[in-house]
Amino acid sequence: MNLRDLQYLVAVADHQHFGKAADVCHVSQPTLSQQIKKLETYLGVAIFERDNRHVRLTPIGIDLVAKARRIVAESENLIQLAKSAGDPSVGDLRIGAFPTLAPYYLPKVLPAVRKKLPNLRLFLVEEKSPQLIQQLQSGELDAALLAMPIKQEGLDAVPLFEESFWLTVAADHPLARRKSVNVEDLQGLSLMLLEDGHCLREQALEVCQLAGASESATFKASSLETLRQMVASGLGVTLLPAMAKRDDDVHVRYIPFKTPPVRQVALVYRSSTARRQSLVLLIQVLRQALKLEAKTH
Repeated sequence: MNLRDLQYLVAVADHQHFGKAADVCHVSQPTLSQQIKKLETYLGVAIFERDNRHVRLTPIGIDLVAKARRIVAESENLIQLAKSAGDPSVGDLRIGAFPTLAPYYLPKVLPAVRKKLPNLRLFLVEEKSPQLIQQLQSGELDAALLAMPIKQEGLDAVPLFEESFWLTVAADHPLARRKSVNVEDLQGLSLMLLEDGHCLREQALEVCQLAGASESATFKASSLETLRQMVASGLGVTLLPAMAKRDDDVHVRYIPFKTPPVRQVALVYRSSTARRQSLVLLIQVLRQALKLEAKTH
């Protein structure tokens, strides 16, 4: 058994298809299949269930792939650590971001990262916060953009910025003409929120509890864009983060709070990471890029 076999194993588990895994690993499908069979024979267990249409992990296969994934991630960390030993601005970084931040924040800052750190390649993953934390802990990610607080042990968080929430209503809503609102103005309103698993949902629920508002029992959205469209259709109101505002949408009004609720976004990484110096450079550029972008708008 060698590292290459573990890479094949992880690829098949990720793609649930031997052909796709072979393409990713740049080998022929027969070669990959043969190596997986040899690995199963060596370990004395079946890792995958196979039929003509599907490839599934067996119960023991789930545990083996989890361990193999950590070994592969650590081997890649060793390579990247060696590459960046003399220069932390060189190498690859795998960065995660949650869905209610990634499409609004990353386009604002990535051009500056490419300009300031051209030899630091970022591989980006968009997932909900629980999955990002799991991937951080397993070593699949080097760092992740997450909303504070982060309570898991073994993770460090460096705050990057605060973002305010805006009340979002249809253009003909009774509150649409208000220049600003108080949190108390939400009392009695039914807010449309995201589905379970989104950190923004939990933050919005905290505001609801503080204001005496309630969550809509009839609708949960999978994205901020869905929420926006539902608001525009007059089906309810919601809270959106400042970066998600669209000033070109005449069917929606964004109303600031006099004392706005906010979320704090941080770059989170393992306390034991070997890429700390590279992440320090990235943090500096991210902070500068957002300040510069704010000044130009």
